Amino acid sequence: MKKAILFYNPMAGDHGVAQRLDYIIGRFQDKGILIQPYRIGKESEKKLTEVLKSGKYEYVVASGGDGTLNNIANIILKNKLELPMGIIPAGTCNDFARSLKIPNAIDQCIDIILKGRTYEVDTGLINEDQYFLSTFAGGFFVDVSFNTHHELKKNFGPFAYYLKALSEVVNIRSFNVKVTTDKEIVEENVLLFLVLNGRDAGGFTSIISEADISDGIMDIVLIKNCNHIDLGGVFFKVLSQDTLVDRNVTKLRAKSCTIECDADIAVSIDGEKGPNLPVSIRFLNRALRVFVR
Repeated sequence: MKKAILFYNPMAGDHGVAQRLDYIIGRFQDKGILIQPYRIGKESEKKLTEVLKSGKYEYVVASGGDGTLNNIANIILKNKLELPMGIIPAGTCNDFARSLKIPNAIDQCIDIILKGRTYEVDTGLINEDQYFLSTFAGGFFVDVSFNTHHELKKNFGPFAYYLKALSEVVNIRSFNVKVTTDKEIVEENVLLFLVLNGRDAGGFTSIISEADISDGIMDIVLIKNCNHIDLGGVFFKVLSQDTLVDRNVTKLRAKSCTIECDADIAVSIDGEKGPNLPVSIRFLNRALRVFVR
């Protein structure tokens, strides 16, 4: 009998995965796969690494938000494990899953994994130390996401971030950022920057509609310092999935970059708190194998 392991975050989203473990186990068991549930708590990364390095499993399934997927992917990549990763998205934003067109419905996610089709996708590598799957970001909107109440996120999903941002707009502070890519140097006074692997960020779809998660190239978005009306216009384009062409937006593409800043700003890696600037980032082309439609 084949074996797989399911890492799940019991506190993610509406706790749906934890409540449907018997159904999930049964679906895999019916296909001749013994899937071992593993509840992610406060254990060390070392313990999770030991489990994955045991050689007992043919693949891993990760269920939770973008932070949970990031955690498991980092273990796979840092230890050069030849394990494909299945995804059951269960967080607020699920940017990485959405970029891969993976649905939120548990039964459909299981269908995708059981079909066995995999695809190699890019990952970002920060300071030669930590990988990210969808987004490295810094600035105002990142700070808002850290301070958005869990119940608001549970009830409104990613739109909760926009509601919170509207309530905090008077407190916006800009900062100077310097982005040095393999092709150019850009210095701007900004409210927010995003480094994207794929099209989605912060729960919003198609911020960069032409982005490709397997081309080895990062898309960098700088939202310039602007008045509240112009900022609202930028967010309206994002919400309406309109092409993000705006005089207050600078877009860059690169294989590697460094980002420097003159202020102490909030920074996130796949939705979780990240390191202080400056940072260096490079992209690894097709570094992670995932199950897709």
